[in-house]
Amino acid sequence: MYKSDFEIKKELCEIGRRIYNDGFVAANDGNFSVKIDDNTYYVTPTGVSKGFMTPEMICKVDGQGNLKEANGPWKPSSEFKMHLKVYQQRPDVNAVVHAHPPIATSFAIAGIPLDKLIMPEAIIFLGAVPIAQYGTPSTMEIPESLEPYLQDYDAILLANHGALSFGCDLNTAFFRMESTEFYAKLLFYARMLGGEKEIPCGEVKKLVELRKQFGVPGKHPMEKLCPGCYEGDDTCSMSPTEANKKYGVESSAAYHGFQPLPSQVCPTPSSSNKDMESLVAEVTKKVMEQLNK
Repeated sequence: MYKSDFEIKKELCEIGRRIYNDGFVAANDGNFSVKIDDNTYYVTPTGVSKGFMTPEMICKVDGQGNLKEANGPWKPSSEFKMHLKVYQQRPDVNAVVHAHPPIATSFAIAGIPLDKLIMPEAIIFLGAVPIAQYGTPSTMEIPESLEPYLQDYDAILLANHGALSFGCDLNTAFFRMESTEFYAKLLFYARMLGGEKEIPCGEVKKLVELRKQFGVPGKHPMEKLCPGCYEGDDTCSMSPTEANKKYGVESSAAYHGFQPLPSQVCPTPSSSNKDMESLVAEVTKKVMEQLNK
């Protein structure tokens, strides 16, 4: 059903209140957006508590994050870059939510992905949640860090930062953020009680089939978690963790040694720079020879 611009702005404000009241953000933290078309988005303002937003604060931006309409003192979130990366890579996504849910963010800080499949509802409606490499907020480093995961997951932990979730609409994106925090809470409690017991891969495959029957939108990483189940073994009794070890396929949800992001690598000196360095060295040599005479 078509929603007016004002209704979309009101919905963003309502999600802001829920996220703030749930303790998923503090002060002015967090940002979220809604896609209207390929060159129009509504995004939350920077420097404003998401629990106290009003519709006139919501910013309308284009596909580069520039304001499409003057919006008084309010400017769009500087972290909209990572939203754009999701929209560019996932045409099925129409809303993105970024927050700092405390337990899920603690897993991100500890370098522990949410890749243990322990609860049917989480498997059906969320999947697993990987950790993207750390990047400086508001730079292109975070968008770059998301790329390896966007085609397989609908929620991603951001190392030492928070979480990102996305979906076909704003409520779906928000519910995935809630599910991520609830998943993290259950895994945390289970480990306090002695450790989680994963659902066997064969049973996980059945749950993924249920997901398809329910018509749940989005992506699911099961084929990478246990390739054996998708090669004809319907009775696989291994856990996803055991399957990864057997098949030598590391789950892309796993936290591993990251390589520098493209924007973190110093550019290789061009041939012209090398020529200049040689010229400077030659001139320096000549000057020192004259001084030593």
